[in-house]
Amino acid sequence: MSTANDCPFCQAGRSKEIVVEYGSVFATLDKHPVTQGHHLVITKRHIGDYFGMSFNEKRDAESLLSLLRKQIVADDPSVTGFNVGMNCGETAGQTVMHAHIHLIPRRAGDVEAPRGGVRGCVPGKMGY
Repeated sequence: MSTANDCPFCQAGRSKEIVVEYGSVFATLDKHPVTQGHHLVITKRHIGDYFGMSFNEKRDAESLLSLLRKQIVADDPSVTGFNVGMNCGETAGQTVMHAHIHLIPRRAGDVEAPRGGVRGCVPGKMGY
């Protein structure tokens, strides 16, 4: 696991990128967004992934996801759905080893066949 010293989510100066804070977590816009409005909810404490998060961090993250969802829908009525997810470990696609949750706004027609959603992380497994 990376240390707080080499973690991009822990680096000094990151505070200017914070959209909102809630208890033990904060949100930023993703630097490589999948869709417009793609946010990350990140623990303030340097911890590897979801399974290392405390009960309070999970609760705060859930509250912040709900607040962000409400704000995004109010600001952009074209948003009609969301993907919410975490990558835990390199084999699951995690590249920054600091717990963070993706909140990805979805709009009708943004992909040809959305059925299967997050199942698309394994090629060919979306349709069933």
